[in-house]
Amino acid sequence: MNKAMAETNPEREIRAAFQQSRWLLMAYGVLLILLGCFAVAAPRLATMAVDIYVGWLFLFAGIAGVIAMFSARNVGAFLWTLLTAALSILAGVMLIWKPMEGAVSLTLVLTVFFIIEGIVQVIASLSFRDAIPGAWGWMLMSGIADLILAAVIILGWPATTSWILGLMVGINLITTGIAIFVPASAVGQLMK
Repeated sequence: MNKAMAETNPEREIRAAFQQSRWLLMAYGVLLILLGCFAVAAPRLATMAVDIYVGWLFLFAGIAGVIAMFSARNVGAFLWTLLTAALSILAGVMLIWKPMEGAVSLTLVLTVFFIIEGIVQVIASLSFRDAIPGAWGWMLMSGIADLILAAVIILGWPATTSWILGLMVGINLITTGIAIFVPASAVGQLMK
């Protein structure tokens, strides 16, 4: 039985999706790798940048919540929207004003993110194993790296919170960039 006949429909769909977006995915992977290298080179600066970025996200979300609360139809919805908007604005202002103090809570959130993303990438890599031969291992490596990063954060808590966030984000960006670039590149080799 030839390979085309042995290939399942989901495998063809995955390969087709990678082929259609190959160059965009490769460029995205390279961008993530470069940003990751910058974050690894300056982890304290990257930690502050992440804190400030998240602070602005909370601030804008809170402002949007304040605007949205005026469309609330009842008192309960109005009060709930007011409360969540106020908390979002407060969190945003605190992260922007004192980013290093916010590093502790963001590091905790990032740890949870790395655990979830690591598990998802490990599962996805095993699912893509037959669809993109030779590249699934990079996705598996990225998932395992995320789980190791989470373990490092947990073991070094709280002494490393001033720099660990930037370093971990940098490593995550590099491994995720590789996990995106390699399969997209491998699809190009399969097209030949």
